[in-house]
Amino acid sequence: MMKRRVFLTTLAAGRGRAAAKIDVAALDRGRVLAEAQRFLARPPVTPVASRSPRSAGGPHDFFSEGDYWWPDPKNPGGPYLRRDGLTNPANFVDHRNYLMRLSVEAPALAAAWKLTRDQRYARHAAAHLRAWFVAPATRMNPNLQYAQAIQGRSTGRGTGIIDTIHLVEVARAIPVIAQAGALSKGELAEVQQWFAAYTEWMATSPNGIEERDAKNNHGTCWTMQVAAFAELTGDRQRIAACAERFRTLIVPEQIAPDGSQPLEVSRTKPYGYCLFNLEALTTLCQIGARNGHDLWSFQTKDGRGVRQAVEYLFPFIADKQQWKHPPDVMYFDEWPMRQAALFFGGLAYGRQDYLDVWRKLPASSQVDEVVRNFFIRQPVLWT
Repeated sequence: MMKRRVFLTTLAAGRGRAAAKIDVAALDRGRVLAEAQRFLARPPVTPVASRSPRSAGGPHDFFSEGDYWWPDPKNPGGPYLRRDGLTNPANFVDHRNYLMRLSVEAPALAAAWKLTRDQRYARHAAAHLRAWFVAPATRMNPNLQYAQAIQGRSTGRGTGIIDTIHLVEVARAIPVIAQAGALSKGELAEVQQWFAAYTEWMATSPNGIEERDAKNNHGTCWTMQVAAFAELTGDRQRIAACAERFRTLIVPEQIAPDGSQPLEVSRTKPYGYCLFNLEALTTLCQIGARNGHDLWSFQTKDGRGVRQAVEYLFPFIADKQQWKHPPDVMYFDEWPMRQAALFFGGLAYGRQDYLDVWRKLPASSQVDEVVRNFFIRQPVLWT
C-alpha cells in the first residue's frame, strides 16, 4: 500500500500572519484507517429499511420528526407542543440515523482510499452511493418533503432540510470515490443527477424556500448545502448565488460586529448552536474559495465577517470555562469537538493557534447529538 502524506501550509496574504502548518495525513491516518476497517463489514442501509406509521410519504421517502416537540399532557392525542432544546426520545429517528451513518462511513472509506489507494475502501464506499442514490430498490427520493414532521401539526417542514447537512461531506467524498475507479461514468452521472434533482427541490419547493429564508443556522445550512451539491454537479451559477447570499444576507443578519452570533446565543443551547452555525459558515467559505469566491475576507462596512466570528468563538473553544453565556440545557459537556471552523479558519487566516487547538480536540464521538451536529469529520477530503 502506498503511504501518502498531505502536508498543508498556508500564508494568509496581506494579513500579516506567518504560515500555518499541519500534516493532516500523519495526524489522521491511524484514526481513519481504524474506522474504515470496521466499516468494511457494515452493509449500506437506506430509508427503505424502516418506515414509521406516522409518515405521510412512501417507502423511499426520508421521514423524521421535529426534535423539540412533545405530547400535550392535557391532550395526549392532540397536537404536540414545543419545548425548545429538549429532544423527545420517542420521535422516529431511523432515517436520520441511517443518513448520519452514511455521512460517517462513506467519507471515512473515501479518506482511507486517499491515504492508502487500497481499493477495498473505495469499492465499499461506492456500494453506499449506489444504494442511496442509484439502485431502484433502495434509493432515497431526492426530496425532504416529510422531514421534521410534527404530530397533529405538519407532515413535513422546511426545517427538516437541515437533516441533509450530512450529505455535504458525502458530496465531497464522491469525486474521490470516482477517482478511485469504484464508480462507472454512468453511475457517477446518476449520483450527480440525484444531487441536481435534490438541489432543484431545495431551491423551488415551498419547504425549500421556507428553509432558505430562515434567519438563523437553518438559513446558513441551506446555503452551505446548495453550494456543496452545486459544486458536485458543476452548477457554478448556484455557487455564485450562494456566495452572494452569504455577503448580502447571512453575514449582515447573523454575525454581530464583535463576531458574536445573537440568533444562536438566544437559544437554550447557545454554545452548541454557535459552534454548529460557525461550522456551516466556514464550510461555506471553504467551498466558495475553491470556486473563485473569497468569502473568508468579506466584511461589511460595520465590521461583520467570518473572520470576526471565528476570533470571537476561538477563546471559548480553547477554554470552555470562559464561556460567558448560560450553559446548554443538554449536551453542554460533549462540546467542543475538533471543530472544522478552526481547521478551515486556521488555514485561511494563517492562524497556527487555531490549528494547534483543533488537533487536540476529539475527532469523533459516540453521542448521537454530537454526531448529528458535527458534520465535517474527514479533513483529508478537504485538502
